[in-house]
Amino acid sequence: MEKVTLADLIEAKRQGRKVVAVSCYDYTTAGYIAQTGVDMILVGDSAAQLILGHDTTLPATMDFMVAITAAVRRGAPNVCLVADMPFLSFHTGVFDAVKNAGRFASECNAQMIKIEATRAYLDIIKAVSDAGMAVMAHIGIRPQSIGKIGRFKAEASTTEMAFELVSLAEQMVKGGASALLLEGVCAEVAQIITERADVPVIGIGSGPACDGQILIAHDILGLTAGPVPKFAKSYANLANASIAAFTEYARQVKAGEYPDDKHCYRMKPGEVERLRKMLI
Repeated sequence: MEKVTLADLIEAKRQGRKVVAVSCYDYTTAGYIAQTGVDMILVGDSAAQLILGHDTTLPATMDFMVAITAAVRRGAPNVCLVADMPFLSFHTGVFDAVKNAGRFASECNAQMIKIEATRAYLDIIKAVSDAGMAVMAHIGIRPQSIGKIGRFKAEASTTEMAFELVSLAEQMVKGGASALLLEGVCAEVAQIITERADVPVIGIGSGPACDGQILIAHDILGLTAGPVPKFAKSYANLANASIAAFTEYARQVKAGEYPDDKHCYRMKPGEVERLRKMLI
């Protein structure tokens, strides 16, 4: 399989073919995804919640994100890899933004840099793009703003809000964004943005009209503990299967059934007798 590039995503949009994306955080899962028809992996800062157990995405650091993004690239060398700029990695100015984005490009071979953006960060979008890196502008629900907003709700539910979001999307593209990620946007508005944008538009909880869809691997596999968003869909129930497997493992160890002989290494014939004599 040849590496999927931004050019392939643009061509898919032109031809009306849907882009399939998954948010994933580790080498092993990435390797499984690489064997499927998935076009794109986003290494999202939601790893702070799903991998580290935090309540929000905010504790994700650059070093952590670089480490897991590089791991995902090793597991899936041919997908289009998108790296997520964590909280405070770009908020402090253009210099920090370009430097941190550059780490994803040089240390992880990421092909696109995702930035949760408002109008206040148009200069950041432009600077990272001007530095030679493709940018995915993340608009709609922005998890990094949880401290300011308090809780999330569907975006662009009124005419005025929708007009603002459509305008923001167009400014992002004009400012240098090579792709858009719409999170939690009302489906009608997501359709309008997708129709008007020349770049690929990937949706999460933003209806079927987007050029592609993304879900978190844990949600797809049924591994997410607790409630999941309305838009998330599970295609397996590996949580119950995992609990059953761990339960049976614990039972077998306690009962002395594991490890049995076929799961043990043995010395060559006569060696243990020689050892016992040496130990007398």
